[in-house]
Amino acid sequence: MAISTAHAQTPSGPAASVIVKSLGVPCPDCKMGERVPLHIGGRFYQYMHQWPGAYWEANIKGTSFKLILSDTANIFSIYVDGHKIDSQRKPLYQAIQYSGLSDGSHRVRVETLTESQDAEYTGVGDIEVDDPANVLPAPQPRSRQIEFIGDSYTAGYGNTSPKRECTKDEIWATTDTQQAFGPLTAKHYDADYQINAYSGIGIVRNYDGVAPKRNMPLLYRSALIEDETLHPYDNAGWDPAIVVIALGGNDFSTPVHAGEKWASEDALTADYIASYVAFVQQVRASHPGARFILMDYGETRVAAAISEVIKRLNAAGETRVASLDVGSGFAQTGCDWHLNTADDQRISASLIAYIDAHPELWANPGK
Repeated sequence: MAISTAHAQTPSGPAASVIVKSLGVPCPDCKMGERVPLHIGGRFYQYMHQWPGAYWEANIKGTSFKLILSDTANIFSIYVDGHKIDSQRKPLYQAIQYSGLSDGSHRVRVETLTESQDAEYTGVGDIEVDDPANVLPAPQPRSRQIEFIGDSYTAGYGNTSPKRECTKDEIWATTDTQQAFGPLTAKHYDADYQINAYSGIGIVRNYDGVAPKRNMPLLYRSALIEDETLHPYDNAGWDPAIVVIALGGNDFSTPVHAGEKWASEDALTADYIASYVAFVQQVRASHPGARFILMDYGETRVAAAISEVIKRLNAAGETRVASLDVGSGFAQTGCDWHLNTADDQRISASLIAYIDAHPELWANPGK
C-alpha cells in the first residue's frame, strides 16, 4: 500500500538517517498504532484550528512513529529532537511512517507554517507508535507563555518569497509563520505561544476598507476564524505573561473611501484610538496577569495613536502596558512588499532586547 519512499531531506545531525514513507490514505484494515498524548500550542476549538502558528509535540521511545495528518489548507514541518525531518503540503488524511531513529527517547514536533484563514477546518494530527511501551507522557506546558496579535506581518505573509510580485498560490507557499518574529521570539525564551493573526485585519478598518464587519476585536473572541457565537474561545490553561499587539498598518494604509463610516481621516483615527483602548481591555479580561506591548513598525500615525491609547488606558487604571517602536527601513522583499525573514529576525531581536531589559514582564501575577 506504500505509494512513495524517500530519505528525509535533513542537512545533518541525528535525524539525517530518518526514512520517510508515505502510506497513503488510512484504510479500515490498516493496523492502528498506539496513540501518543500530545502537548498542543496555538488557538484551537477542540482539535481544530484556523489561526496560524499552531504546533503539537509528543514524547516517544523507539526507532519509529507514524503521523496521521488530515488537512486541505496548510504546509507542515515535522521535527525530531529539534531536527527537521520532513515537510507535508495539504496532506488530506495521510499516514506517514518515520523510521530509522536512534533507539531511545525522542521529542516529535509538528508545526503549521501557512495561513489558512477561512479554509476548511484543519485538525491536529495523531502520532502513533507500534508498541504501547513506547508511549510516553505528553510534554509539559512550558513555564512561559507569550501571545502575539496582529496582521499579515505577524502571520509571516510571503516572508520566504524571493520576489515581491506573487500570485495567491505563491503567497500561500511562501508564508512561514514559524519564521515570523513571534515564534522566533517565543522560541528564544522556550515559551509556548499563540499567533492570533489575520492578513489584512485592523482594529476598526481592514486593508483598503474591505470586509468592514470583520475586525480583530470581533475575530479575537473566536476559537475559529468566524462568528464568535459559534465557537467562542475559552482555554483556562492559556494565561500568557506577555501579549504583543501589532495592529494599525491596515487601518491607515489607504485613504478613507466614500461610503465608509468615517467622515474624515481624523474620525478614523479617533475611532481607532477608542476601539484600541476597548480591545486591550477586552484582552485584559481574558488574561488578568498579562503585560501588554503595543508595537509599531516606525509608522508615525500609528505610533502617535498608540501613545494616546496608552494615556487613556493609564487614566483608566491600566498600568501594565507599554509601547515599542521596532524601527523602520525594513527590506520588505516578501510578497506584496511584506517583511522578509531577515526583517522578522530584526524585529525579534528588538523584542528580545526590550523584554531582556524588562524581566518583570515574565512575572505573571495571575498564576
